[in-house]
Amino acid sequence: MSRFFEPHAGTPNPSDNVSLSELLDNPGRRTLMTSGSLVALASVLSLQGCATSAGGGPLVGFKGIAASSEDAVRVPEGYKADVVVAWGDPIGDARGMPAFQWNAGNSAEDQELQSGTHHDGMHFFPLPLGSNSSTHGLLVMNHEYPDNGALFPDGMANWSLAKVRKSQAALGCSVQEIRLVDGRWQLVKPSRYARRVHANTPMKIGGPAAGHPMMRTAASPSGREAFGTFNNCASGPTPWGTYLTCEENFSFHFKAPPDPTAMEERYELSPKVRFSFRWGEADPRFDASRNRNEPNHFGWVVEFDPYDPTFVPVKRTALGRCSHEGATYAICKDGRVAFYTGDDRAFEYLYKFVTRKPWNPNERAANRDLLDEGTLYVARCNADGSGEWVELTHGKNGLTAANGFDSQAAVAMYARAAGDTVGATKMDRPEWVARHPHTGDMYVTLTNNASRGRQGSEGANPANPRAPNPYGHIMRWTEEGADHAATRFRWETFILAGDPNHANPAVRGNIKGDIFASPDGLFIDPRGVMWVQTDVSPNVLLKDDHAIYGNNQMLAVDPVTREAKRFLTGPRGCEITGGCMTPDGRTLFVNLQHPGERGALGTDPANPRSLSNWPDYRPDGRPRSGTVAVRRVDGGIVGS
Repeated sequence: MSRFFEPHAGTPNPSDNVSLSELLDNPGRRTLMTSGSLVALASVLSLQGCATSAGGGPLVGFKGIAASSEDAVRVPEGYKADVVVAWGDPIGDARGMPAFQWNAGNSAEDQELQSGTHHDGMHFFPLPLGSNSSTHGLLVMNHEYPDNGALFPDGMANWSLAKVRKSQAALGCSVQEIRLVDGRWQLVKPSRYARRVHANTPMKIGGPAAGHPMMRTAASPSGREAFGTFNNCASGPTPWGTYLTCEENFSFHFKAPPDPTAMEERYELSPKVRFSFRWGEADPRFDASRNRNEPNHFGWVVEFDPYDPTFVPVKRTALGRCSHEGATYAICKDGRVAFYTGDDRAFEYLYKFVTRKPWNPNERAANRDLLDEGTLYVARCNADGSGEWVELTHGKNGLTAANGFDSQAAVAMYARAAGDTVGATKMDRPEWVARHPHTGDMYVTLTNNASRGRQGSEGANPANPRAPNPYGHIMRWTEEGADHAATRFRWETFILAGDPNHANPAVRGNIKGDIFASPDGLFIDPRGVMWVQTDVSPNVLLKDDHAIYGNNQMLAVDPVTREAKRFLTGPRGCEITGGCMTPDGRTLFVNLQHPGERGALGTDPANPRSLSNWPDYRPDGRPRSGTVAVRRVDGGIVGS
């Protein structure tokens, strides 16, 4: 997510568990393009090794580009980047296709039919269902949080319920049908698949928390239905073709109760948290002092079917409640499915959920409620490179009524506290998780930790001399027996981000090749190329020691050599996120979130173009989050 909320707001993890960083070793316009000489390298998707392509050349074959501070998208020679959809574009819903108003004058009703703001996690689903089409499909994406300076001509002045409704409509998810036509991706309008899922969309509650008294609210007396999803950060597909959207920093949308419990403070529901999107001032549902249980409906992984516009989204509570950063699956040896997710806060945890039953690849409907039953685990990383997945099941490992957990619903609801109880390893903001398609190795980005070394928090140590940890790192682990149902693993530091030539050893990295800071988005393509996306906060972007990194960027990394090559740089103020590919590897979709953001202030409503005017560059416009499709000019495999 954007480092909109950095430094760490709210209540840090109060437990005494050993932090991961204490264990780590430092091992040794709508169309923009850069074109020139083309590089033709033989490559195919059926890669057997990792260091070289199947054609014998390097796995990553393009020439890395320079860091940039320009208000533009830059890609290597021989590539082009076309904007597919930006905030406010009509998604193709047959009920209406209101045009984007450049003065931010669209209503909440318009916004429910338009692409949301702050594009984030994303996945391409081929059409038709069951095919491997790379020319026609559904582009499904998250919309993380609102920027009221961009959403409204007068920003947060004259605050009202109408403004709250538009803000709510701008978040959630978009389903958009797209087709490749003459080398460019276009939205299909109208489309029977087009859909917006937003902060007021009716949903179901599944898993152990369904019907629990903690889930009963004025809007949901049964505790089995919910309304809306928001602060949707990363995401992931399931092997049966549904979409998992993950609710991250939901607490900033609520007016906190004046007398928070310890558990509420553990989820930043406290007057101590100074930042708020102010929904609770106009919408009583988001006033937690009046509706104490309403926040319990958020912080979950939500599943819906992009192929079925009538599918009611389901909050899958068995995966636990936290600031979820994605949900990445891996198939276990017995056919069950493991899902990995990070909790994107300083000193929080890495989780794994394993379904109770195997998935059925031959009957899609049989997998409909697979995520409601299974075992939730949290990671404990030991100093010798070993690790355990500690079970978070009521009645085990101290998760008893005497310790505040009277049921599995309570364990799921307060997964953070459960992690504290079992002695999980505190991590430096675990974000996206990726699985290598050939080796099965798992990777997680640990973006940074601005709180490390501050009063009341762990400090530096010989193994990881960063206090604070300004640049983050990437961890790799291997499950015991190459089985994702295993409860033991081996881990190592894959990359320590930062400048290897920095004069201060406390912030020095070990990157080979093009340097970067604050790794966030992460995925590994079918050839085995790792794509790393960065999220340096606008508060520090291009300033002081961060100036050397330029704007946020996307890099291709060889998992064997660990060499990084810079592939894309974004416009000013943006985060790079949401990377995914078509099955043939010839289109890379990338999201450019919040261009023009000025840290916690967001966009200046009086002068919205003061930092960025991407992607339209209109003299009367405003910056818009957008999705670009990156392709080789010669139609070859991206990254080869």
